[in-house]
Amino acid sequence: MLEGLNRALDLVEERLDGELDPAELARIATTSEYHFRRLFSALAGMPLSEYVRRRRLTVAGAEVLAGERTLLEIAVRYGYGSGEAFARAFRAVHGVGPGEARRTGATLTAQPRMSFRLVVEGNSSMRYRTEAREAFRIVGDRARVPLVHEGENPAIAAQIRGLGQETLGRLAALSAGEPAGLVSAVVHLADSREEGVELDHWYGVIAEPEAGQAYDTLDVPAGTWAVFEVEGPYPQALQYLWRDVFTEWFPSNPYESRPGPEILSVRPAEDWKTAAAELWIPVRHTGA
Repeated sequence: MLEGLNRALDLVEERLDGELDPAELARIATTSEYHFRRLFSALAGMPLSEYVRRRRLTVAGAEVLAGERTLLEIAVRYGYGSGEAFARAFRAVHGVGPGEARRTGATLTAQPRMSFRLVVEGNSSMRYRTEAREAFRIVGDRARVPLVHEGENPAIAAQIRGLGQETLGRLAALSAGEPAGLVSAVVHLADSREEGVELDHWYGVIAEPEAGQAYDTLDVPAGTWAVFEVEGPYPQALQYLWRDVFTEWFPSNPYESRPGPEILSVRPAEDWKTAAAELWIPVRHTGA
């Protein structure tokens, strides 16, 4: 898969001054567009669209300094409909407008061309299994929260505290499927996995299909799930597992992510310093 991703990046470079179709990039990487966008974001630390924008403005910046084309010609070449739009985008990346950069020879900011490679350390392994599941329902409380890569997520902590022990007890009594007990379910609202991007976070249980009319509900279609196990410091071990699934496991296995909630079941120690957990990721087999 990494070879396919790098071929797709080659095409990005060829098309910086032309039309670029994410679906075509996904075909080159031999995966779905949905998985390609999410995998790229996890590996690169930014959405595909942001990488393309930065690369275009990097190359455009070199042409601005070279002075061989007018600023409007450069703007049109790299997909901007007006000089004003180009100037705003240019300033956002480089901190200076194109006209001033050309006049003064200003220092610009470059986005290097990316390539992906697999680093094999050999000092850890990932425990996982796959499960085919019938349709099920998540019942609980939904909140819009920002993504936090490391440490406690204050918005999620406040959401859970706000439910109170009585509500949590009533929800726990509705648990009727795996993973059992209270769980977190994350529904990503965008392809990006950048820190701070908003997502929907559900805190509740896997329940019977008709349960939980008094709560927020999320009906999940039938499908296959990859289930990963981890035990270690809380919450770091859980967050690192989430990262490693997308940056290490997917590029090395014949699966791709598919739309659906990512579900986390946590069994903390009494002091909450460590925890054991299962992470359920919706996947499909690629047939490779």
